[in-house]
Amino acid sequence: MKEKSLFVKILPYLLVLPSMLLLMVVVLFPIISNVGRSFQLEEGGIGLDNYIYFFTDPIQVNNIIYTLKIVIITVAACIVIAYLLAMYLRFSESRVSRLIGNLYLLPRFIPGLVAVNGMITIIRDSGLINRIGQVFGLNLQLGLMYNEKGVIMMNLWFNIPFATMLLASAMSAIPDSIIEAAQDAGASKVKLFFSMILPLTYKDVFIAITFIFMSNIGSFTTPYLMDGNNPQMLGIALYSLFNNFHYERAAALSVIIFLFSVVSAVVYIHTNMKEQEWEKK
Repeated sequence: MKEKSLFVKILPYLLVLPSMLLLMVVVLFPIISNVGRSFQLEEGGIGLDNYIYFFTDPIQVNNIIYTLKIVIITVAACIVIAYLLAMYLRFSESRVSRLIGNLYLLPRFIPGLVAVNGMITIIRDSGLINRIGQVFGLNLQLGLMYNEKGVIMMNLWFNIPFATMLLASAMSAIPDSIIEAAQDAGASKVKLFFSMILPLTYKDVFIAITFIFMSNIGSFTTPYLMDGNNPQMLGIALYSLFNNFHYERAAALSVIIFLFSVVSAVVYIHTNMKEQEWEKK
């Protein structure tokens, strides 16, 4: 009887064990191995030189600043646009809002490489827009290729649907009765937004910020096809280091990218913990 009771206690752990072993093999071991290699020096020995290089070399420092600039602009613009679009979809009952509600997720189903290539054929200086302009005697050159403008625009194309989906889902959970009661009490639209809509959806805003930041901090496809050669986003810099056999420095840069992602994750976790403390009171 005791043996059966012991088996019942350890059975859940036995069922989880295969998944844990697989997680260790394909996730934890590569991470630990990569961190260890980041401290190895190309000339031999162990030290922090690989990390110091990225914060002292002017080119690498410029790459980090350039990447953070693009990612922060992407996150800020995406959240503002997605939040306004989500509010429109939630509180408007027009045909246009229903049409947008049915179509805004379509970009998520287009492969990234296909989307970037299609955008390039439209916005490059000799692309579709330029050819249409030439029909009317105009030489339209948007200047969106090989600089941060095109990368940010493409990032928004990818991330706005995702952020809108999260925020629209959060707003759909707001009962109509709360909104109607506030309106009956004479609350203005501004008061309604800051006192009800924003407090009930701010956690989802941080979720969207976290995932957008993490998906763009190490992005590769868009900057590889649309960005210039200098400065480079960190994903391209990592590829260049690895392709030039600087494996130790590439490992250090991958750890730096991971740490940037961890910062955004900590903000999200802190927000959730604050909300749980508020719910307990």
